[in-house]
Amino acid sequence: MSERFLVTGALGCIGAWACRHLLDEGVPVVAYDLGSDTHRLRLVLAPGQLEQVTFVRGDISELEPFETALREQAITHVVHLAALQVPFCRADPVLGARVNVVGTVNVLEAMHRAELTSTVAYASSAAVYDAHGAHLPGTIYGVYKLANEGSARLYAQEHGVASVGLRPFCVYGPGRDQGVTSTPTAAMLAAARGEPYRISYGGRTQFHYARDVAAAFLQAARSRTGGAAVYNLGGRAESMVDLVDAIRAVVPDADVGIEDTVLPFPEELPEPWFDAPLTTLRDGVHATIELFRQKRLR
Repeated sequence: MSERFLVTGALGCIGAWACRHLLDEGVPVVAYDLGSDTHRLRLVLAPGQLEQVTFVRGDISELEPFETALREQAITHVVHLAALQVPFCRADPVLGARVNVVGTVNVLEAMHRAELTSTVAYASSAAVYDAHGAHLPGTIYGVYKLANEGSARLYAQEHGVASVGLRPFCVYGPGRDQGVTSTPTAAMLAAARGEPYRISYGGRTQFHYARDVAAAFLQAARSRTGGAAVYNLGGRAESMVDLVDAIRAVVPDADVGIEDTVLPFPEELPEPWFDAPLTTLRDGVHATIELFRQKRLR
């Protein structure tokens, strides 16, 4: 049976890159999202690809429309990325719980009811950790993500729904324009425009290029390991100074500063790491700035 993917949160950064990978492969993709703003898709897709995406507008916190989409669109694989990020969950915890927690249960339940045997790949987060690497989230968003890992585990045990949860860390790249860790990408955009910028945190962290993250989710959705696995994305920790150096390797006169604050997470996420290719920081930063320049984001 040929593949047909549904990507929830397809209008977000990682979702847009997942669509790009699938379209490059010639695989049909259904974008399931409540929003209608396609600016991230227009940023990362190749010319003519936007017209190849099938759009289904739906609220992931409602089960029945999602079930209908799986059935009517003849979906074989699901990548679940729809979520409200940290600032939005903090501002409205009830809505955050409906989208992030109920929405994930709806995906798992719909997979169960549809008797889909493929692996659902879903987004967890480094926010499940505290600064010492313990599962003690410091945000309500992190609590929701940890709850989703528990839901996935029980759906595997009780219903045989296979899943892989991935925990990216500091995602950067075209389309990464909101969220706590988005300011490194904002610095790259400012450099491309010739504008000064100050990154909102410093220290060391694992940088994950958005295109790589999307590819990892597709790899996870195509895996056939069964059960409920959760992995961190890997790669060595690098400093924010390293990132600024990478920006200046492309834009030598870039005016980029760094705040003294650090993220409330470990510098490097614990293993096991998901076994997927990762772009070097220098190459990812170069590709990001070049795409900003090509799209004339000035």
